[in-house]
Parts: sequence; structure tokens; C-alpha cells
Amino acid sequence: MQSSAVPELAHTPTRPIHWVATATALAGVVALSSLMQPGAATAVQAPASGTKSAPAPTAPPDPAAVEFPLECGPVDVVVKKHVAGDLDGDGRPETVAAVHCDASMGTPPDGMYVLTRAAGADTPRVVATLVDPEDRSNVDDFAVRDGDITAALLGYSSTDVPRCCPDVRTSVKWYWDNGAFVRSEPSGARSV
Repeated sequence: MQSSAVPELAHTPTRPIHWVATATALAGVVALSSLMQPGAATAVQAPASGTKSAPAPTAPPDPAAVEFPLECGPVDVVVKKHVAGDLDGDGRPETVAAVHCDASMGTPPDGMYVLTRAAGADTPRVVATLVDPEDRSNVDDFAVRDGDITAALLGYSSTDVPRCCPDVRTSVKWYWDNGAFVRSEPSGARSV
């Protein structure tokens, strides 16, 4: 019979202190591993010879940097909402902005404009007017999806309707076609 060099370890019932010691050790390992994270990946793939690298993503035009074609007198222009997206398929984002004069009373009409920044230019500019404030409409909501702009416009059925309370809602859509934005209204898009 061969005897073991290591005497058999006696197993004893576990006590709460054993579980506390195990939990403390495990918490220490987790805490230490969260402090020792790997650095950020820095590998850069060299472009193959004869290929051009993709242009760096361009930030969408900032509506705060644009002078809108609104006559507001002594009050400021307010950007109500703005959304960015590539509207003409050139790979650079445009911004659609709904703006109005900061009137203290009533519901000032909105203008809705498309902003772009020419390649290499710092300052954005207005390139299209989708809703003219002279139309006396308000932009209730709008979105940019797959290059299309959809919006709900609020207006008035007659001059007898108070300017505070538009009573006509029209759903509209614009899309880029041959160098211009084309407006369409789905059938049944008007409601009173």
C-alpha cells in the first residue's frame, strides 16, 4: 500500500465566515478587473494602393449659424425644430429647420428651410424654402427619412379663424428631384 505525501484534507462543514471570505475575494477580483481595462484600439488599416479613402463624415449645418430670410423687426428668430439627413444623396447631411419670429402674442407663422454647407465652407446657408412664412402656416411636426421630408402643416380655413387657433391640418412631403425639392400631398392629406 502506498501512502500519499499529502495527508487527506479534512472536510468540515462551511460556516458563514467562509462565504464572507469568498464573496470578499470575488468582489475584489471584479473591482480590480473593472479598473484594468485595455486601452482604446489604435490599429489603422492602410489604404490599398490606387484606392481613395472615404471622406470624413461631415457635421450637419448648425441652424444657429444661419441668417434666415425672415423679417422679425426687433424680436429674434427662434429655431423651433431642426432635423438633419442626406437629402440629395451626395453623402453630406443637410439640415431642415422650422423657424419663426419670437412674437409675444398669437401664433407666428413658421418658415421651413433647407440648410447646407458647401464643401470646404465653414458657414452654412439656406438653399431652399419649403414653407414660406407668408403662407401663414405652422409646422406641427416634421421628419427626414430616406431623403424625404415629411411634415404636418397647420393653417386656417378662412380669415375669420383667430390666428391663435389653426383649424386645418395638411400632411405634406418633399423629395429631391433634378436639382429641386418637389412637394406632394398624399390624397386625403387635409383635415379640418
